[in-house]
Amino acid sequence: MPQYNPPLRDMKFVLHELLHAVDELKLLPAHAEVDEDTVNAVLEEGGKFCAEVIAPLNLSGDAEGCTLDKSTHEVRAPKGFKEAYQQYVEGGWPALSCDPEYGGQGLPVVVNQCMYEMMNSANQAWTMYPGLSHGAYEALHAHGTPEQKSLYLPKLTSGQWTGTMCLTEPHCGTDLGLLRSKAEPVGDGSYKITGQKIFISAGEHDLAENIVHLVLARLPDAPAGSKGISLFIVPKFLVKADGSIGERNPIYCGGLEHKMGIHGNATCQMILDGAVGTLVGEPNKGLQAMFVMMNAARLGVGNQSLGLTEVAYQNAVAYAKDRIQMRALSGPKAPDKPADPIIVHPDVRKMLLTARAYAEGGRALSAYVALQLDKALTSDDADERKDCEAEVALLTPIIKAFITDNGWIATSHCMQVFGGHGYIHEWGMEQFVRDSRINMIYEGTNTVQSLDLLGRKILANNGATLKKFGKKIAEFVEEEGVSEAMQEFVNPLADIGDKVTKLTTEIGMKAFQNPDEVGAAAVDYLRVVGHLCFAYFWARMAKLALEKQASGDPFYTAKLATARFYFAKLLPETAGLIRSCRAGLQPLMAMDEALF
Repeated sequence: MPQYNPPLRDMKFVLHELLHAVDELKLLPAHAEVDEDTVNAVLEEGGKFCAEVIAPLNLSGDAEGCTLDKSTHEVRAPKGFKEAYQQYVEGGWPALSCDPEYGGQGLPVVVNQCMYEMMNSANQAWTMYPGLSHGAYEALHAHGTPEQKSLYLPKLTSGQWTGTMCLTEPHCGTDLGLLRSKAEPVGDGSYKITGQKIFISAGEHDLAENIVHLVLARLPDAPAGSKGISLFIVPKFLVKADGSIGERNPIYCGGLEHKMGIHGNATCQMILDGAVGTLVGEPNKGLQAMFVMMNAARLGVGNQSLGLTEVAYQNAVAYAKDRIQMRALSGPKAPDKPADPIIVHPDVRKMLLTARAYAEGGRALSAYVALQLDKALTSDDADERKDCEAEVALLTPIIKAFITDNGWIATSHCMQVFGGHGYIHEWGMEQFVRDSRINMIYEGTNTVQSLDLLGRKILANNGATLKKFGKKIAEFVEEEGVSEAMQEFVNPLADIGDKVTKLTTEIGMKAFQNPDEVGAAAVDYLRVVGHLCFAYFWARMAKLALEKQASGDPFYTAKLATARFYFAKLLPETAGLIRSCRAGLQPLMAMDEALF
């Protein structure tokens, strides 16, 4: 069975040495009292919960899966999941970053982000139950009426109730303008909602006493397309005015999806048969409210793959140090044994270092974005809030797509380290691969994220937000360009920065002539910009490691070695991606459809 050790040392490095998060947070009125000791204590206790309570359930939960009683439409989660969730609630973990007005602890988003990384490493399928509740909480916190907030937010904050997002229908996935679910006004301010939703994660389960579904549907007079979508609260059990649970609402699980991975999470086909709902926000403006939840979910999905990358790396390293196979080409490294540990072989090291570089780079970028989100939510400076909101919006599709692509690469590499054993369930590695694959698909496929980045976030405002982020990189390059020790990091960073600027301009000019050029370039382009982000943070981390390596702490020695690996072996991928971008639309569209 795989093991998990929370990467607390690296988390503390990122938060306290790289980002100086506490100093930044103290400038925000909501977090003026936050201190380093509190942050560390929360992460240490959270890590124990993850390693000791939910990690041991990951393998068994995958093997058992969820069970649907078709006569009652009730779903039972795998053995131990309900008890672990009760421990989670009793420990106060659901409330970590929630508003104190509704019972939350009011800690920064960046701390919650680190907690969720550990939870995803330990057990992604289990973590999706409370994870979706955070999205529902955010949407209602931003768009709910005072009555809705007082009724639902305290229960979501405590974890007494969980939440879902019900978007997808059998005939429409990302293109929500096609959805058909109907909402008929009753006359008392409520609506009766009819329709079918599919792929609803945590849509039905036995972990909590109520489930708060956020459902997209159309009003009778709604205009066609995405401009005619409204958002509704549709609880599993109706909620009385005093907050107590009433009768069963006719929204139920009609079937469980049989999936490649995340077997421990109930992915449901949900039937709404005149279910009672209440409107969230304004009529026909449901997507605006739902996007609060979707953007939170996209950051969360990137975090899922970050967690899987870390745990897969940990187990692959342990195996590589223990497994003996063949001799090193340069001669025996363990002459007292019949063969050498496989970690001596260059390609095994390449696979391990790829996973490590993607985990540590992803952690730095994710924590940075979470810190910017804290500023966007709580700064008392309107300009700072606006700038941080724009930067978070720019980097969200990169976190979702680049980190999940990397997670798929890393978990596959780590399974390969195990050889044939990696393909066997009991080692846990093939589960990490299977679980990671969904992260590239849901909450908007990675192609959708790429189109969002290039089309909406960059070309739509002539690259203004990207230029602001690029200015931070340019300032770092200028500051460190005089350091001889930093040349191996600063020079390639400056080079990829220049190439991104030129490439963006080229694609923009092509797109002006033919918008399909955006679709042809977007996926490769996002990966190039993802590497620009990683190169920036790896250069910053290398700077710190160079400054601290004289201390003799092996942590900095390893950090510097990983940085050098990233720049030497992973960043060069961008050369091929840029050539592919420049090849444009024609090679993709030249073949007649009939020839496919």
